[in-house]
Formats: sequence, structure tokens, C-alpha cells
Amino acid sequence: MMSMTFGFSSSVMLLFDFWDVNGPVGMVLSVLVVTLLTVFYEVLKVWRVWLSSKSKLARPGAAAEPCHSDSSSALDRSQSESSVVTTETRTPDPNSRKRFLLLHGVQAVLHVLHVTLGYMLMLCVMSYNAWIFLGVIVGSALGYYISFPLLGVV
Repeated sequence: MMSMTFGFSSSVMLLFDFWDVNGPVGMVLSVLVVTLLTVFYEVLKVWRVWLSSKSKLARPGAAAEPCHSDSSSALDRSQSESSVVTTETRTPDPNSRKRFLLLHGVQAVLHVLHVTLGYMLMLCVMSYNAWIFLGVIVGSALGYYISFPLLGVV
């Protein structure tokens, strides 16, 4: 039966039969790989948020500005802009629909990749090896530190 407590062993099997770690050099390389996978996981998370904001802008009809009809008088337009009711709508651009669908498809692929990578990292942590666990924690912190400024939020 597998031990359900964290240990600092230098031998562990991660995810697949061929990823059998035996010795300190293999453990260091495995921790490095797991750390890089976790950094990639965090970058994917930020990239998905960034694409989500872009897809909202690309949504057909989302960026339509209010239009004034020619029948509205100058007196009606002199009132505050917040009280102006849109009487005409613009027809959505077919290219924006295609762009929206393309962005949505990319988001779906990134979502599947993100979830798959997340489960794989969870299974790495469930090996109960403290070195692997620390690699995931350091990778998460490093990935967040590197990728969060890419959102443009300071």
C-alpha cells in the first residue's frame, strides 16, 4: 500500500511507467520538469483570461455604438447623451462573427489543455513526494509572478 504522508525520498514514479525516478539527479530533473509544467499552467490561465477579454470585444454586435437616426432633431440630441435611446442598430459584421468563433475555438482548446495539465500536476502532487510538491508550489508562484503583468493590470 502506498504511503499517504509526504516524504523526501529520491525515488518516485510520476504519471507514467517510464517516468520512474531513482536517485538525486533524476529527482532534480523531475522537479525542474514539474516546475516548468506548473509555470506553463499559470501562463495558460492568464492567456485564457486575456483571450476571454478579447473575445468579448470580438462578439458580434458587442462593440456597437449608439446611432442617431436622421429623423431625430437637434433639440433631442442636445439632451444628455445618457438619455439618448438608440433607434437604429448596425448589422453585425460577418468577419467579427468568424473571429469570435475562432477565438472561442482557441479558448476551448486552451481550456482542455489547462484542465488536463491541472489534473496531471495534481497527480504529481498525489505522489506524496515533498520535492515534487515543492516544485509545483515554486512553479505556481513563479508562473503567477511572470504571467500576471501580461494582463496589463498593475
